Parts: sequence; structure tokens; C-alpha cells
Amino acid sequence: MFDKILIANRGEIACRIIHTARRMGIATVAIYSDADRDAVHAGAADEAVRVGPAPASESYLVAEVILDACRATGADAVHPGYGFLSERAAFCTALEDAGITFIGPKPRAIEAMGDKITSKRIAAEAGVSTVPGFMGLIDDEDHAARIAGEIGYPVMIKASAGGGGKGMRIAYDEAAAREGFARSRSEAVSAFGDGSIFIESFVEKPRHVEIQVLADAHGNAIHLGERECSIQRRNQKVVEEAPSPFVTPEIRAEMGAQAVALARAVDYQSAGTVEFIADPDGRFYFLEMNTRLQVEHPVTELTTGIDLVEQMIRVAAGEPLALTQADIAFDGWAVESRLYAEDPHRDFLPSTGRLSRYRPPPEGRNGATTVRNDTGVTEGSDISPYYDPMIAKLCTHAPDRTGAIDAMADALDAFEIEGIAHNLPFLADLMQRDPWRRGDLSTNFIAEVYPDGFAPAAPNGDLIRRFAAVAMALTTISEARSRATTNDGPVQRTVVIDGQTLDAALTDNGGVYTVRLGDGDGIDLATGWRPGLRSASVAIGDRRHVIRVDRLPGGFRLRQRGADLAVRVYTRRVAELARLMPVKVAPDTSNLLTCPMPGVVVALDVAEGDEVQEGQAVAVVEAMKMENVLKAARHGRVKAIRAKPGDRLSVDDVIMEFET
Repeated sequence: MFDKILIANRGEIACRIIHTARRMGIATVAIYSDADRDAVHAGAADEAVRVGPAPASESYLVAEVILDACRATGADAVHPGYGFLSERAAFCTALEDAGITFIGPKPRAIEAMGDKITSKRIAAEAGVSTVPGFMGLIDDEDHAARIAGEIGYPVMIKASAGGGGKGMRIAYDEAAAREGFARSRSEAVSAFGDGSIFIESFVEKPRHVEIQVLADAHGNAIHLGERECSIQRRNQKVVEEAPSPFVTPEIRAEMGAQAVALARAVDYQSAGTVEFIADPDGRFYFLEMNTRLQVEHPVTELTTGIDLVEQMIRVAAGEPLALTQADIAFDGWAVESRLYAEDPHRDFLPSTGRLSRYRPPPEGRNGATTVRNDTGVTEGSDISPYYDPMIAKLCTHAPDRTGAIDAMADALDAFEIEGIAHNLPFLADLMQRDPWRRGDLSTNFIAEVYPDGFAPAAPNGDLIRRFAAVAMALTTISEARSRATTNDGPVQRTVVIDGQTLDAALTDNGGVYTVRLGDGDGIDLATGWRPGLRSASVAIGDRRHVIRVDRLPGGFRLRQRGADLAVRVYTRRVAELARLMPVKVAPDTSNLLTCPMPGVVVALDVAEGDEVQEGQAVAVVEAMKMENVLKAARHGRVKAIRAKPGDRLSVDDVIMEFET
């Protein structure tokens, strides 16, 4: 077994690997860039070594500097995590040449599966079902348009190297194929240093299902079942689960057999993932093989009880698998939600800044459910523009799917994050959507359920009444007016919520509040909330609710299950006066193109004086390693350009001004 492992990564996955290595009694070395000098992973390891400036291309992607760190610290093995150098065969070879073990597959398997064109050929030869397409390299936009037309729209344009949703575009017509090729190639060069592009048929309403495999150097190979990863945004997974509500035992057996056959075909030795897309009729096709640990590996660990990082370390150390296929049993259901620093109200554009508040829900087992939170941040951490915007991976496990989803909804309600924009509201809302709860999924899920972008579901009457009653109780507690049954009778107030005005009366029955709204029945509730707490645990009947609480002038901002409402609690006289207050009108910025996220201007496609049409691409901004095409909102003429390529902009910085 190894004495010391260097982790060639950062953030939550570095912390995850440190956790297992420490449990196994193995010393760890972290690496960090200048942007990560104070990062959690740098402080969690036994040693930490600086590897360069903030940009990944000058630090985490510089193999020779990482090799130097191994030599300096005496590390005898390297775990690459995911991303960065994890699927670079040259890095694996360089480590082997230096006498350092790479905790992952051998270079041949990485090379074979790292090139999507080669991998599809090998998969077909191994008897794995593959998607029709053109497996040669695409030369230019004209070539892309011709090949796409021959395959038939829609098509998927994909970078041959890399993953993580980068360098991928769906095209439904020739114009989209040309633009998709240009953007995919540019992203691929930036992210992977390889602009090779291929095109394949796009399966309509596909599900994304993947099989976890384990193989050793002694010829043993098994699979650990499937994960459903269909809920994606811009080809980036957002919510995953294990098992899949779509997969039958028969499909699981066939998918698993094909995945193991592919692993054997390339002499695979480590944990790896074979990804498939499946159509509504149950047919499935090989997508790619990821020769590394997957972001969503915790759901497999929760349902199998197997530590995948430990298995990778043991296989790399030369041990045979201690498990056979017959040993693999599946227990319950697990769900993972990826918490990202992105604004769901602004088309999920990335956000950066400092976490002024970061309070995850308690981890561990509580009755039949388990909560796990894999993260690499803490309160006060900076979310940098240089790296992936993931904050944490929140996971829940329960005996069945409904239980796991409900546990996730509760955990999301209890999660406190402030200081940056984040997707918690979106995740909390998604957990309540009927298609998700039914398991009616495809990679089009977000586009279909949120066709006009994210907006929380309209609050129903029960939620309005619950929030109104809770606000009454919190107001009474804040004012220390819990005296209703002893002296002056019920506390009388007017509650304004979601455009509704409700007469409310609260009675304190010795710690249990009864709130009557209008002519409705009384709502009995109890809470231990006190002023200053940012969440309230509220018992209403036999249900306990966790509600986020923020003070507002005259009331509270309450958040639960994706609902986010301002609730004002006034005296009757103040309510009359509040109705007379003028409404502040926001300034008109419709003639401006502003930067929707912190990023770097990559290109400007127009010049001052140019006429533009609605929907025309006018600029490209790169943020968090993704290129975002900005388009004109209406017909007009470019009056002034306020930015140039290479400029680093903040949110709402003006890029150009239009005459309409």
C-alpha cells in the first residue's frame, strides 16, 4: 500500500479523496494555485504545495510542476480526481516513467476511451450498441454542415476530447450546425487543448444512464449498477440518482454486461463509467467511457456501500478486487443535487464572490434517511472565476425513491448559502415538480419543465396560508407580544402576501400558536424560532417544516420548497398607509447589452454602426470555462461599443449600446 498520495486536483473532490486516504492510514499532499492558497482542500491534507498562478493552464494543468511536487514531497502515488489531468494519458505515462503510480487506468485505456471516435469503434467491436454518426474528424464549418445534412437533423456536435458538457452543441438546422461547430471547437481548444470535432445523430427525448465499473490488473471486472443523469443543463448534469426509475433488471443486466465487455476490451484497471443514452422504447446506445471517478459517484456509494476511492487506491496498489458480481447488492435509493454558483433567475449564468454564509444541513443518518454533503468550501471561501462553479454535492439516501426525494427537499430547505447567486431555489423547486417525482425524465427535462427559464411554481393556497401563519408567529415572537390568552385577547394584524391581503388573529396557547386567517379555520403551529435565527423549524399538525427566514422592513422573506415570498405583517393602520406608498420603477436598460455574468470578452461580432436583427449573435463571453453567445434582443443599430476582446467584465457591465 502507498505511503503518501498526492491529489492532483482541488475543491470537493480533493477533500473527498483526502477523507478516504486518511481512513486508510495514507498521508496526503494537496496542491493549490494562488487562487486556492486558503482553500479548504489545501488545509485538509497533511502537506500542501503551490503549483502556480490562478489560471488552471498555469497550475493544475501543468504536469511537470505536479511531478516536481511529487518528487519534493516523496509522494509515491497520484490520484487525479476528475477534470484537469485525470484523463491525460501523457500525464499517466510521465508518472510511470518517474516511478510514481497513477491511481487510475493505464495509458492505453485512457487513450482508447479519451478519443470519442476511437472509443466508439472499440465499443462496436466489443459488441456494445453505438449511436449512428460520422466518426471522422470535421474539418470546418462547411464540412460540419454537409455531414450534419447527410446524417439528418437533429445532430450532436461534440469535441472528441474532454467531457463535462464542454465542446458540445445540438443543431436542428444548418445555421445551428455552423455556429455549433465554431463554438464547440473553440471551447474544446480552450478546455482540452484539442479542437477535434465529430458529429452523430441526436436521439430525441433521450435518457442519460451510466454504468459504474470496477476492474483490476488480474482480469477481474464487475459493474455496480446504473445512475440516472438525465437532468442536465447545457449538457452538464445537475441532479443524479441511483438506481434509475427507467431501468428494469433486464436492461441493467444487458447494460452492465456491455459495460464490462468494453472495460475488458481495453484492459481497464480502476473505477470507470460507461455512459449510455436510452430512447423511450428502452433501446440504449454507447455514448462514451469516462476513465476516472465521476462527480456523481456518491449515489453509487450510498446504494452499494462501496467506497469507490478506496477501490481505486487498492487496484492501483496491485490488489485484486475483493468483490465479485454476485457480491454486489443494491440498498434503497440515493439522489444527488449539484449546488452551483450560478443565478437561475438569469439563465443560470455563473456567479463569483465570497460565501458570506455557508451552513449545510447536518450530515449522517437520521432514522431511515441519510444526508451526505461533499464540498470543498466553508463560510468565507471565495468562488473563483477560474474554475468550475460547483459549491457542493448534496446527497440523500432512503429506502425508496420518494423518501430520498423528500429527504433531499428537506435538506435543501435547511441549506443556508449567502453572498453569491446560487441554484438552491431551482433545486428546491425541481424536487416538487410532478415529472421529476414520477420519474418521467429526459435530457430535455429542464427545457420542457422550465420553457421560459426558471421561475418557481406559483404558490398554492396551502403554502400562502402556511407562510402567512408562520409570519404572524414570528412577528409575535419578535415583538414579545405572546400574551393573547392572559390580558388583551388575540393579536390582530393584516398580512400582505403574494398580492393578497389577509386579516389575521393569533392566540398563544402556552407555546402553541393558533392563527386564524380571515374566516378560515385556525392553524395550530409551534416553533422554537428566535430573532436572529436564519431558519425556523415549524410544526404544523403532524408535519415539520424547515423554512428559511430573513427579516424585511415590516415582515419576513420566507423560503421553502422553491417558494420565495415576502410576507408583510402590519397593524391595521399601517396596512392602510402602506397601500398609498408609491412603487419605484426600475431604469430602462433595454437599449444596452450588459454582461450577464463575470467573464472575459472572447469576441465581438459587430462594429459600431452595424444594423442587427433580433436574435443575432453580437458577442461571446467566456465564464467558468464555458463560452456564452450573447444575442441582440431586438432589431436596431449598434450605437457604441464599450468593451473589447480580452476585457474582464463584472455582472451588468455595459458591452454595447443600441439605437432602436
